Amino acid sequence: MSSHVKPIRLKGLPDDLRQELIEERRSRGWSQAELGQRLGLPQMHISGIETGKIVPRFDTLLDLVRVLDRDLLTVPRALVPAVQALIRDHRHPDRQTADEGERPLYAVDDEDDEDQRR
Repeated sequence: MSSHVKPIRLKGLPDDLRQELIEERRSRGWSQAELGQRLGLPQMHISGIETGKIVPRFDTLLDLVRVLDRDLLTVPRALVPAVQALIRDHRHPDRQTADEGERPLYAVDDEDDEDQRR
């Protein structure tokens, strides 16, 4: 049975994904040209992906995240808040001190709330 619904094509990667890729590249001290060399892509292509002007093919996106020691995975929507909390705690393990005690798993920090609005 064929569907008459056209798939929606992304006009760009989500902003938070692009920012995470940029931050990871910079944390390694790599220029766009260096990242491009590792992927076999020109610097202009990396720039286009980072600015949202180019939507990479899926295999290119996989190569990009994996060269940055990341991975893509699907998560059931109901688990997204828990996964985001785990990522937040992984990025900032020093935020929880003995004086504070345990934080709720879904606690929202001002910084995290600001990051999600970008």
